[in-house]
Amino acid sequence: IADSIVMPVVTRHGDEFPLPDFAGQRVVDAQVALKDLGLEFEISSEEFSPGEEKGVVLNQFPIAGTEVKEGRTIKFVVSLGQKMIPIPDLAGLSVRQAILNLETAKLELGEIAWAFSDTLPERVVVFSYPAAGTDIPLGSPVNLMVNRGRASNFTYMPKVIGLTLDEATARLEDKLLKVGIVTRRTDENFLPETVLEQSEEEGTELDVGTEIDLVVSSTG
Repeated sequence: IADSIVMPVVTRHGDEFPLPDFAGQRVVDAQVALKDLGLEFEISSEEFSPGEEKGVVLNQFPIAGTEVKEGRTIKFVVSLGQKMIPIPDLAGLSVRQAILNLETAKLELGEIAWAFSDTLPERVVVFSYPAAGTDIPLGSPVNLMVNRGRASNFTYMPKVIGLTLDEATARLEDKLLKVGIVTRRTDENFLPETVLEQSEEEGTELDVGTEIDLVVSSTG
């Protein structure tokens, strides 16, 4: 009798219900639903999350579907939104140093354009766009305007790793470069014809018409 009647009353097994999934909801909306269910909540941590607005629930504990009772406190991990990074001042730096500074700031190199001026230092960054000090999302590209002095026959090596061979060829041609020797290597982690290696590092100053050797993936 004690096992079949008393214990269920003490442990309130009949009051348990599956916990809903609050991931993707705003905390203010989840709070209303929790109140209706007789549950409490607390924010256990907050973290930056690309693609999620500030105040959105990322994770919860217990997980959705767990049997809970009224009065239980549910812990949330909540989004701080997209982390914003100020663009460092790159004016006066070489292209290579500007790329390193962007990597340190968790930003990426975008496009390189050229200015031609005899009154400014040659082969250095004149300015970035967006401008230095602008807050942009973590990992965003930053474009550089670089002074080439008088018009010349130099260009810069773009990043083609990760592109298809056709895309890489188009990008190299856009920078007045040519595809050199194409070597194929079996790598099933990538789609066929994906560029795995390039013979010149991104940002390297090259003569117009330089041939760039590539290693691309194949399935066998």
